Parts: sequence; structure tokens; C-alpha cells
Amino acid sequence: MKPILEIDHISKRFRINHELTPYLNLRDRLIQLVTGTKHISKEEFWALKDVSFSVQRGESIGIIGKNGAGKSTLLKVLSRITPPTSGKVIARGRIASLLEVGTGFHPELTGRENIFLNGSILGMKRKEVVSKLDAIIDFSGVEKFLDTPLKHYSSGMQLRLAFAVAAFLEPEILIIDEVLAVGDAEFQRKCIGKMDEVTKSGRTILFVSHNMGAIRSLCQKAILLQNGQVVMQDDSAKVIEHYLTSTTIRKKSTDLRKISSCHRIELEAPHWVNESGKQVELLPFGENPCLRFNLKINETVRGLVLGFGVNTRDGNRIFTSHSMDDPQFVKSDFEPGVYCIESRLDLPSLAPGVYDVAYGIKDHSGATLVYSEDELQLEIGFTRKLKDGDQGLFWHTGSWKLATPTTH
Repeated sequence: MKPILEIDHISKRFRINHELTPYLNLRDRLIQLVTGTKHISKEEFWALKDVSFSVQRGESIGIIGKNGAGKSTLLKVLSRITPPTSGKVIARGRIASLLEVGTGFHPELTGRENIFLNGSILGMKRKEVVSKLDAIIDFSGVEKFLDTPLKHYSSGMQLRLAFAVAAFLEPEILIIDEVLAVGDAEFQRKCIGKMDEVTKSGRTILFVSHNMGAIRSLCQKAILLQNGQVVMQDDSAKVIEHYLTSTTIRKKSTDLRKISSCHRIELEAPHWVNESGKQVELLPFGENPCLRFNLKINETVRGLVLGFGVNTRDGNRIFTSHSMDDPQFVKSDFEPGVYCIESRLDLPSLAPGVYDVAYGIKDHSGATLVYSEDELQLEIGFTRKLKDGDQGLFWHTGSWKLATPTTH
């Protein structure tokens, strides 16, 4: 069976004009306006470079990469919003795209009229649209405003209606950009659930998102773009792991200091130490990590609460640890001096990978003395080859044995 979507050596070039405008006095500016003379240089920018891949019917493909990697440009080419400079796209099915709020909608038409307009664009007959109308209205939640011109809708209302139309009119290929980030948390959950339903029904989805959790759960495969080129195409878990690992910037603990605004304490950037107390940047899987805080207190601080939280690279909090339950920190006065405080974690089965760490220090009144969420990471290395069953945030073998069958 031929692929439902073939992308054959697609490239897209844009020409960027740079206006070289020096500082001008009023006379020079008036002369420029009258004569129309401007100093302009032109630059070619290739948003996509020789991109090729194919999508089989029923596949869900995540497209990931840094900002500016070419993800949105690729979707616009696939949706035929902009033509490629070279190469071709072969689509063997109806395409519905949700790239921006209000895409394919007319602001002067009502919500109801826009539903039928989108249906006709997709090549659907009026009878087909009518059969889906109630489901679209119910999902979008804009029934009260259905006969109001779209220009009076908020961006969130437009998004809900646009997604409902794209999902319920059952195109063979559904293309969705990061636009879902505009919606509230409840609507995002509804959209993710509907997209999961769409993939299970055998239709094809191309999904661009910076939410790696959504890509991992919704998409069977993923494509990593970098500088307009495909650098990896594989199972979504493998591509995400490669992307997150390749974008990791190791944090250096030397010469980094967080100083509170009131100068009550000075804190060296916290660092990880292994079981022998040696500072490390990479911890082996199976070893309990220990976070060390070196701080200097300049004036007496009553009560000291240290805490940190560990997140996955896609922003999901795994756990939080703090010293609030230890009376020696909460109830004691910390006199001026130099202190070393450690927190050893009982996490021998935390899966290999890179995790972001936020940390902070407060006094007994809850006043924040130090806070940082972008300086520290926890990196756990692989000690063996990956197995097919190695999934999840924690790799725990558990206890297995043969049990005697019971009869009921």
C-alpha cells in the first residue's frame, strides 16, 4: 500500500530584506522620504533543506525541534498554505490543518457558517457536515455564540471551534501545530483525548509540539528537525531521548553564586556528589544521588528551609524534597558562618536521562532567600544496553517468583 503522505526532497527558501538605516537627522530623513531611496540588503534563508519522509495510513507522527527548526514551515507546506521552493508533496487523502487560531475561518461569518465553510473546503457534502454538527457544537462549547460573527469570538473560543471542526469532520490526515497551547488546561486535556481517539480510529496525525509528554503518549513515531533538515526519524521515545540529550547544557558549579537580595546568605551553586562524597556531573544508574549545598550566612537566620524539585525535560514534576520536616533546620538559629548541607535521595531506580532541578532557600517566616530553576540538572547515565521493556520514569524489577495456583 502506498503511503498516505509522501514528502519528496522539500526545500523552502525565504528572502529577507535588511534595511541598513544609519542615524539620520531630520533633513536626511525628509530627503529619504521624498526620493524614496533606502539602503537595503537581501539575504536568502532556507527554512527547509531537502526534507524527505513518508507517512503510512493510520500513523501518528510527532515533529519536534527547537524554535526556528522549520516545523511550522513544514506543516504550512504540507497544508498547501505555502508552496515549496523545490520538491513535491503527494497526499492521498483529505487534509485538515490547525496551524493558527482561526485558520480557514472567515471573521465576518458566524460560527455555524464557518463550520459549513470548512466542510466544503474539505470536500464534504452538506449532509455529511450536518451529521457531525451536534458533536462539533458540543465539543467546542460555543453553542450560545454559534450564530454570532466569528470576529466577536475570543481567541480561546475560536480555537475550540477550529479544533472541533478539524477533528470531527474526519479528514484522512489531521495536521496540528502548537496552537493547542493557547487553550486552557481543561480544553487541552479534551483535545489530547480526542486526538488519541482519532489515532485509534486509523486516521493519520502530524503533530508539532514542545510538550514531549504529549508527543510520547500520542505519537508512534517522531521526526526531529534541526536547521530545516531531518536529523532523526524513529520511534517517538528514541527520538525524544536523543533530542533532550543533545540539547542538554551541562551546568558548571564553579564561579556560580546565588546571592540573596538582602545579602543575608551567599550560596555556591549546589552540586551532586556520589556515595564517596566526590563531586560528579554524571551519576550511574542504580546509585542514590546526593545534593550538596555550600552556603555562607552573613547574619543570623532563624529557621532555614532548603528544598528542591526534580522535573522531566518536558516539564513534569517527579518529586519535591525539602527540610521542613527536620526540626534542626526549622527551629534552629543559624549563626554567621560557613555551612555544608546535604540531601541524599533514595532513588536507585530513577531511569537514566537528564532532569531539570529547581531549588530554593527560605527562612522561618517563608521569605525566599535564594531561588533558581535554570542552573541545575540531574543526569543519570546508562550502565547497560536498553531493553525493550525499559520504559517509564523508574526502572524497578520488583520481586518475581513462581506461586502455587489457587482454586476458587
